Amino acid sequence: MTIIISLLLLASLLPHLTFTAHVNVGIVNGNEVRPYSRPYMVSLQAYGHHICGGFLISDQFVLTAAHCWDGYNILMVVVGAHDLKKSKSSDHIRVKSYIPHPKYNSNPNRNDADIMLLKLEKKVNLNNKVGVIPLPNEGKDVKAACSVAGWGMLTSGSMSNLLMEAKVSVMNNNECSCRWGALYSASQMICVYGYGGSCFGDSGGPLVCGNTAVGITSFGSRRHCNSPTRPDVYTKISAYIQWIRTVIGNV
Repeated sequence: MTIIISLLLLASLLPHLTFTAHVNVGIVNGNEVRPYSRPYMVSLQAYGHHICGGFLISDQFVLTAAHCWDGYNILMVVVGAHDLKKSKSSDHIRVKSYIPHPKYNSNPNRNDADIMLLKLEKKVNLNNKVGVIPLPNEGKDVKAACSVAGWGMLTSGSMSNLLMEAKVSVMNNNECSCRWGALYSASQMICVYGYGGSCFGDSGGPLVCGNTAVGITSFGSRRHCNSPTRPDVYTKISAYIQWIRTVIGNV
């Protein structure tokens, strides 16, 4: 019953779940992350339920997907967590400002600029459990071997309290364009594939190559997590570096 309630809550918070291109995508066929080895990871929660991932890029800013916020709900950011059941109240920080990219279009037929900055009400204390992850330089190419992580749905169909991860590889842009057609933009997006991948509840989390966050989990197949025919798609962070720097410098 708890799982059913959680899924219904997620569906009510994210109106795009009925459309393939904006399905909120948990890690399937993955492994549990070594506790606190990804200190930049955060859980975005509404009414005490995890709805999306995100990641710290400074002591006061989180980067996530724009579709993770519907414009009304107050999100709580949980930092320094591995097992969400064991997160402390001190780890929960309110969002002061929601800053989706100005070109983000919430129309489910579009996926442009699915990126959002969250300014926290207070700065976090950076330590061995809470940290930031570097971003790529503008226009930097993406490596082929990468990984994704999140607290989303598992292969069993249940949501995960433990942070999970999976290794993935970057797909050729031409191949991804063939798979997704006009919904895919090579200048703004990255496609990945692998034995494991993202699923319901992982949106907003980072695609990490080396020690750098190069993408933001954006969309995938609504019928099959980590679909062999519809690869997971990520917002390409390098295309928005100037916007990120401008926002952080001015807010």
